[in-house]
Amino acid sequence: MRVIAGIAKGTKLLSPKGLHTRPTSDRIKEALFNIIADRASGARALDLFAGSGSLGIEALSRGAQEVTFVESSPKAVDAIRKNLKKTAFSEKGIVFKGFVKGFLKDLAGKNKKFELIFLDPPYKIDFNVLNSIFKGIVESKALSSCGLIVLEYSSRRDFVCLEEGLELRFTRKYGEGSLSFYELIRKGKDESCNLPR
Repeated sequence: MRVIAGIAKGTKLLSPKGLHTRPTSDRIKEALFNIIADRASGARALDLFAGSGSLGIEALSRGAQEVTFVESSPKAVDAIRKNLKKTAFSEKGIVFKGFVKGFLKDLAGKNKKFELIFLDPPYKIDFNVLNSIFKGIVESKALSSCGLIVLEYSSRRDFVCLEEGLELRFTRKYGEGSLSFYELIRKGKDESCNLPR
């Protein structure tokens, strides 16, 4: 597992030891960042179910101004911090040790917005739980008006987002993994958002 592009290109990242983690493959990660193009540059990003921090660190390497990593496993949190240090991004990374739903609940009312939200839960996650997380994102108002949520999940499962405040833009399949891209439903489209098609 490595950083694919940007100022930390080629840096090998550590994976949490002793855990059955499923790091995002380089193929899917490269496809994801090709789709969002230059939207990482200058963005504030949120990496939920962060694992090793691979997605958030890739965003930092491509110019994100700040990334918040949310992860409940102590071993994974340790790996994120080591990877941030290894890539010299420690000052741009905020690491939150805890559960995603609790983090989103605490975020409500704090007026903290993210242009990119990476959502990479375990492939076997209960879809009711996943929908509750989407609901938490909307209720906490964490996603900026032109923001984008990127969900990675198993291609063998058909996920339907039930949160009425979000719109699915499109889905792409890459072998075992799929990527779905969501945005907030807005009154009248703002073309300045430059969202991918």
